[in-house]
Amino acid sequence: MSKIHNLNDKTPRQPKPAWIRVKAPTSPEYNETRKLMRELQLHTVCEEAACPNIGQCWAKGHATVMILGDTCTRACAFCNIKTGKPLALDPHEPEHLAEAVAALKLEHVVITSVDRDDLPDGGASQFVKCIARIRETSPATTIEVLTPDFLRKDGAIEAVVEAKPDVYNHNLETVPRLYATVRPGARYFHSLKLLDRVKELDPSIFTKSGLMVGLGEEREEVLQVMDDLRAADVDFITIGQYLQPTARHIAVERFVTPDEFNAYASAARAKGFLLVSSSPLTRSSYFAAEDFFKLRAAREEKLARGR
Repeated sequence: MSKIHNLNDKTPRQPKPAWIRVKAPTSPEYNETRKLMRELQLHTVCEEAACPNIGQCWAKGHATVMILGDTCTRACAFCNIKTGKPLALDPHEPEHLAEAVAALKLEHVVITSVDRDDLPDGGASQFVKCIARIRETSPATTIEVLTPDFLRKDGAIEAVVEAKPDVYNHNLETVPRLYATVRPGARYFHSLKLLDRVKELDPSIFTKSGLMVGLGEEREEVLQVMDDLRAADVDFITIGQYLQPTARHIAVERFVTPDEFNAYASAARAKGFLLVSSSPLTRSSYFAAEDFFKLRAAREEKLARGR
């Protein structure tokens, strides 16, 4: 069972095993990507969430842009993004994002955001504007959105789907039993319904969701989440190791071994996901461009087999 941690107390972090360690980013390409993000006043989840893969991804010019500001209205126990009262939306954000996509010559872009419970639509209209602007300036670029849950925001999911992103990602993050501890502002079955609703509205959009492990979940619970996602016709599942960002965040219960990640991957493939990414360093947007083309190929192969 996972312990409920008082987030006002500092919890010592466990030393990382060898398979989870990464080198500090130093490449010139990393620095160029960072410079571009600052010049265009864009936030990235890579930085805000202290992603361990930032050096590898930014060396390729792949940054996951975080829209709607850098301040979240929720306080999830695992997340390193700051919580508070957000500033007003930046009306120039869609244009700046489109400029970054063009400058980096991205084949595929991932757009995510903080939770904005303070906005009537949860920020859905900003997602729509960003998608539209990228379509205008970089029509060949495929677009993946990683949205918040839009809890109690009627019409928000529908608006984003109507903008036709190529991939709609929304992470369940953990098993239902741990939501009250790990993701207290969210509701498991609402998030599941969101993914189901996307497919209901537009079956052509790929759907995707991710889990963190190492928080005290049981294997059977992870397998049940896989079944829930397949029941919602989700195409792609990502599974990665939770890493405690600071001593004030919920602690790692254990480091899941690479062999266990491989076993999760085998189980997910057997359950019918088009694509599976399961490894200690897997994150929602890790190798997102390469994965999109694998997704598309997997769908084409499936359709060809069905003929």
